[in-house]
Amino acid sequence: MAAGEKNAAPAAPYGLVGHPLGHSWSPLIHERLGSAPYALHDLDADEAREFIALGQWRGLNVTIPHKRLAAELADVRSPAVGRLGAANALVRDDDGRIVAENTDVLGFAWMLSRFCRERLGSSPRDLLEGREALVLGSGGASAAVRDALENVAGARVGIISRTGDDTYETLVERHRDAVLLVNTTPVGMFPRCPQSPVPEQDLAELPRLRGVLDVVYNPERTGICLAAERLGIPCESGLAMLVAQALYASELFQGRDLDDSLVADVERAIRAQTGNVVLIGMPGAGKSSCGRSLAHALGRPFVDIDDAIEAEQGRGPAQIILEDGEDAFRAIETEATARYGARSGLVIACGGGVVTRPENYDLLHQNGTIVLLDRPLSELSSEGRPVSQSRGIERVAAERMGLYRSWADVTLPCTGSASGDAEKIRALLGL
Repeated sequence: MAAGEKNAAPAAPYGLVGHPLGHSWSPLIHERLGSAPYALHDLDADEAREFIALGQWRGLNVTIPHKRLAAELADVRSPAVGRLGAANALVRDDDGRIVAENTDVLGFAWMLSRFCRERLGSSPRDLLEGREALVLGSGGASAAVRDALENVAGARVGIISRTGDDTYETLVERHRDAVLLVNTTPVGMFPRCPQSPVPEQDLAELPRLRGVLDVVYNPERTGICLAAERLGIPCESGLAMLVAQALYASELFQGRDLDDSLVADVERAIRAQTGNVVLIGMPGAGKSSCGRSLAHALGRPFVDIDDAIEAEQGRGPAQIILEDGEDAFRAIETEATARYGARSGLVIACGGGVVTRPENYDLLHQNGTIVLLDRPLSELSSEGRPVSQSRGIERVAAERMGLYRSWADVTLPCTGSASGDAEKIRALLGL
């Protein structure tokens, strides 16, 4: 099979080269930016070299592990590519030359500027000039982020890696004056989420820390961002950087300027398509029937956590609780919640007791909007629900309603029908 033919239509003028690629949002992004058709080219080093040099393409994005190869093969390199020795965007000019740019630098600078302006009420230079910013990781993404922090914001950059003088073990001791922390490692990326490269306690011990950024974009809220949220530190994961770097690449591909407002438009479109809708509420509130109706209306997969557990265990929740006890069931429930909460674009109906384990919140919140279905207690039944039967619906509600409300991004008083509830959720979430 010739280079460029794997997992892609060779005739596509635009595309992404990397290995392994897996799932990518780049085709969706570039379709909205106007640089389409856009194909994925999952190629090893030799195949990538041949395809970049000889393939019939107009513009390419390049991701790991081929960014240095892309810079090497280019006939013309931007100043950023010259500094970093890596390129993530290639275009053929009118003379057939390969021109290389590093739009990761531009994309992170765009993300940083908006974050500082909208979340911190400052410009990047006002916040960071002469002050310390920490970058976790020392790979290609780290180099691009460092370049932007130094040349756009005037920051003093400290690189934290697993070896050398500046390690994760000495982070707090050596960098207590840091005002910004940026994760450029893959720690916390799907499917190993919501892991974090540093413990929450370390963030808490950086007294001048004003913000946390993560170049990882899947999940929407990475582990380090979830930790920052709990500490009240403004944070953002990497979707804006992904879209902004794509916009600058698309400008090169198309040879025309694009409106920066497209970044926010594409972000919203991706979140609407890939974010999970998570239904919580009392046992018997109608989460399963509403979820099925909503998933059908949206054309999305539906997951009922209780049904998934029964399919995997050969026993339903009620039987597991009666035979093994509630604690055993809750452990199984958390494992299932972790698997499905990490995925994208689902409608998920949770069991009524999911809120009894605090760790389940991060598992659902990382990629989802949590909706509380609030049905009057008088309309709930305890039939087939051993916890409700043993404790009584009123006691269960007293124990859980505060948790439901604190977890929920949206609370929906039930309309009386599953389809009515589903339509209300669509309207509330703009889906």
